[in-house]
Amino acid sequence: MELYILENISYQADLAALRQRLHVQAGSDDDADLVRLAGEAEAVAKPKAMYGLAFIDDKHDDGVTIEGVRFTSRVLRVNLDLARRVFAYVATCGVELGAWAHQMNDMLYQFWAEAIKEAALRAAIKTLNDHINDRYRPGHTSVMNPGSLADWPLREQRPLFRLLGDPTAAIGVQLTESCLMEPNKSVSGIRFPTAESFESCQLCPREVCPGRRAPYDAALYDRKYRQQGGGVS
Repeated sequence: MELYILENISYQADLAALRQRLHVQAGSDDDADLVRLAGEAEAVAKPKAMYGLAFIDDKHDDGVTIEGVRFTSRVLRVNLDLARRVFAYVATCGVELGAWAHQMNDMLYQFWAEAIKEAALRAAIKTLNDHINDRYRPGHTSVMNPGSLADWPLREQRPLFRLLGDPTAAIGVQLTESCLMEPNKSVSGIRFPTAESFESCQLCPREVCPGRRAPYDAALYDRKYRQQGGGVS
C-alpha cells in the first residue's frame, strides 16, 4: 500500500470563528487573551495527516479484510459491498500543538486551547481530503470512524493503525491502552466510494450530540444492515 504523509499543512487562526465558538466579544479583556493564545498557537502548530489507498481482499458476513488486515463490523461490510478500494487515514492537530496546550494551567485557557486544536485538526482533514480528491478523483464518498458506532468499536483502531504501518513514527499519533489517540484532537477512519451517502449519526440514538450530522433513523439498521436470520444486534 502506497502511503502519503502530509506534513506542510498551514494553520492560521480564524479569530472571528473562535470568538463565536467561545462566546468571546471582540475588544474585550478576554478577547485580548484569546488573540494572544491564537498567535502562540499559529507559531507552533504543525497539523499533519497520512493516508493510504488500500484494496479489499475479502468480504465476510461480519467484516472485511483489507490488505491482509481484518476489520470486524457488519455496517462497514455492507457499506463496502460494492467497493474494491478504500482510503485509510489518520489526521491530527499535531504533537506540537498538543504540547503547547498541555502546559496551560488556567482552565479557561485550556478550554480555548481545545477549540484551537480542533480548528487545526479541521485544517489537517481538509488538506487530507483535498489531496485524495486531487490525486484520485474518487467521486462520491462517505466515511466511517472506529468508535463512532457500537458495531465498529474503538478497539478497531488497532487494525487500522496496523494497516497504515506506523502512524506514531509518521505523524506522531499514538494509541493509548484504551485505544484513544494522542494528541486527543486526532481522527482516524476509512473513506470509501458510495452511491448513497452514509453518516454514522444515522445509526446513533444519542439525543444530545453537538456533532450530529444527520438525523437518527431507528429503522435503518434492520432495513439495511441486519443479517438474515437475526444477525448482529
